[in-house]
Amino acid sequence: MRIVHLESKKVIAENVKYANTFFSRLIGLMFIREMTNMDGLLLENSNSIHNCFVRFSLDVVFLDNENKVVRVLRGFKPWRFTRIHFRAKRVLELKAGTLIDEIKKGDQVEVLGV
Repeated sequence: MRIVHLESKKVIAENVKYANTFFSRLIGLMFIREMTNMDGLLLENSNSIHNCFVRFSLDVVFLDNENKVVRVLRGFKPWRFTRIHFRAKRVLELKAGTLIDEIKKGDQVEVLGV
């Protein structure tokens, strides 16, 4: 799956894993040493996350039903919890430092390959 920032036409992530089942969302990025064979993880039906048992920091983008950016968190460290973002319906998790600088609240992203 590919995620594109529509305002800048830049690719946010090329190889995104899709977590749309209870089990895939529950496990997420826990217990892995690094993100290999993927650029990110898109969690469906999520409006908050934790970073427990994740061994690295993340850049996080909360998206609504129309894939508009609700919130951007950069450098989300292990063993932290986000607050609930009631408008968010999905969450994109990327390795810290890889999210493009142009993205901000209200921007639109396109999810290709779902």
